[in-house]
Amino acid sequence: MNWLPAVPWIRWAVLGVLALVLVGGVAGAGWAWYSAQESRAREAFAQASEVVQLAQAPAPGTGAPAASPEARARAIAALEVVLAQHPRAAIVPQAAYQLGNLRYADGQYPQARGAFEVALAGGATGNLKALCALGIAYTWEGQKDLGKAQTAYEAALSGRGAKDFLYEELLIDLARVQEFGGNPQAALATYERLLKDVPDTRRADDIRSRIATLKSAEKK
Repeated sequence: MNWLPAVPWIRWAVLGVLALVLVGGVAGAGWAWYSAQESRAREAFAQASEVVQLAQAPAPGTGAPAASPEARARAIAALEVVLAQHPRAAIVPQAAYQLGNLRYADGQYPQARGAFEVALAGGATGNLKALCALGIAYTWEGQKDLGKAQTAYEAALSGRGAKDFLYEELLIDLARVQEFGGNPQAALATYERLLKDVPDTRRADDIRSRIATLKSAEKK
């Protein structure tokens, strides 16, 4: 260190500047590595999404043939590769959610639930978070475990109001599992809550019909 200035405070100032340069260089290298990883993850997800699109079922009434199980299997495999190779990337919630939907379409309910949980653990927010919570409830209902499905629907509904995304859908789903899960009084209350909170619902006639059926059953 003979090249450093002899005056002590100047020496320490030079050392401090060198330390800052070193830290900055390490931070810059780290950010460059992170950016490169994220770029690769986005590219891999984009390629997998093309395969996923081919495996998505057409809208009802289109007359187009449904996607084949082989197409779904290819899409599932593509998404699993993305998640395995980029487990901490920002695209994880979206990729895991798509994987959950494909698993659900194949009737693989525990695996679908696991994918939705990965999406939540990976930082899903906003509408995607709500959709993952709804997906988890669907998987329990798909397995005919209506008790756990009810708990999952209630958890997804917690803290939401009439203006919230999926509020109406969640109440309909909750009432359904309550009704067919042997809790008609709770179902009746949920249907009535829906009419009160969302009076302009397009499903009002169907809901009133269910309410009438449940009230009629109560009188017997």
